[in-house]
Amino acid sequence: MRRNSFFGLTLILSIAFLVVSTLSPLEAGARVLRKKHHARSKASALQQPSPAGSSPVIGGVGPAAGVSPGVTNSRSAILVDVGTGSVLFEQNPDEAIPPASLTKVMTLYLVFQALQQGRVHLTDQAYISREAWRTGGSRMFVQVGTRVPLEDLINGIAVDSGNDACVAVAEYLSGSVATFVDAMNAEAKKLGMTNTHFMTPDGLPADGQLTTVKDMATLDTAFIQKFPQALKYTSTKEFKFNNIDQYNRNRLLFQYPDIDGLKTGYVEAGGYHLSATAYRNGMRLLAIVMGAPSPSIRAREAIKLLNYGYSNYTMVKPFPKDQPVTKVGIWKGEKNQVELYPVKEASFLILHNQKDLLKWQIEVPDDVAAPVKADQQIGKIVFTVSGKPERTIELVSHENVPLAGWFKRSSQAIEMHLHSLSWKYLSWILGGAAVFLILLLLVTGRKSSSRRM
Repeated sequence: MRRNSFFGLTLILSIAFLVVSTLSPLEAGARVLRKKHHARSKASALQQPSPAGSSPVIGGVGPAAGVSPGVTNSRSAILVDVGTGSVLFEQNPDEAIPPASLTKVMTLYLVFQALQQGRVHLTDQAYISREAWRTGGSRMFVQVGTRVPLEDLINGIAVDSGNDACVAVAEYLSGSVATFVDAMNAEAKKLGMTNTHFMTPDGLPADGQLTTVKDMATLDTAFIQKFPQALKYTSTKEFKFNNIDQYNRNRLLFQYPDIDGLKTGYVEAGGYHLSATAYRNGMRLLAIVMGAPSPSIRAREAIKLLNYGYSNYTMVKPFPKDQPVTKVGIWKGEKNQVELYPVKEASFLILHNQKDLLKWQIEVPDDVAAPVKADQQIGKIVFTVSGKPERTIELVSHENVPLAGWFKRSSQAIEMHLHSLSWKYLSWILGGAAVFLILLLLVTGRKSSSRRM
């Protein structure tokens, strides 16, 4: 009886071993296939190119959703969220208009670019030529043959709208006005201002000097994003130079508490222009009005656009600024993980009544192979509205992670092979043992039967 029980138990165990040895590689293979499929889907998502230029216009919001500030009393106008580059309103965005003193934003752009690159410094003394001194229109009243600190010239452009300061800066940075204007047009091309051509650094009338409100929005947005310190100057309400005290020509600085820039302009062929930027409730908006019939109307229309933006939109910031949003494993690196940061502020501007439709997801691979370089794109954040992708923010590493030493790389390679092959070898062993036990039991059972007979 005991022998029969032992025989039955052994037979059951043998069959169980055989079943396990058969199913184990299949289950392990299924897990590997699932992991490979998951990795492929992640990789294909990461390879999708982002839209060129700034973030796309948010679909389903602004005028397209039936919300609009109405037609402005100007030739063209635009309202942009500076943080995301989203256009919230536009009117005749591609109409060619003489830029007038809005041109000075490009002049300031090149000045702050040179400061950032270390080619010039705020304390530099710029020589004032006769050409700069005799420049007409609005002036800061520099004196021929003197030297003026570059920072004073910046204030002279931003506050006084000084044409003489623009010429002095152009000559100091590039040697001549003509060379500086070439640099202005080259930078405009880089920024994607396809319908703009500059002919002066100050915006004084010149045949062929034209721009569009859309191009000026591109310039102003880039200027604010790249050189936020410049707002210190564009928000200055008055500036005294050479014992002459002048007030900022942007009167909205005195009327609208959140405004800290940007520029006014007037030329007879174009009308009255105004670019105004304000910051409120975590949102920086930019309103540009071109070709208004009077200074008061351009101010009124700009305020109307800003009020519309702040009344109807909200900024969603799901991730703390300057903080990592996730981590990813590193294969064969000196570190096992690296933190990932958004390449720009991970925020989204949306209509108040659509806020509940906004979702976001972080897409990263399971791991990456070393070496990892600083600023290397490894993943992305995708914002969706009603399931439709609307904005993508790249995720990058902020540090270099070199290859690990030979010992760590070898141990990880061995670990990987053991992980992938262990079930295979174990199934062979279990299968072989099961077959051996079954054969042994059959032989033993026959011998036992023959002996009893």
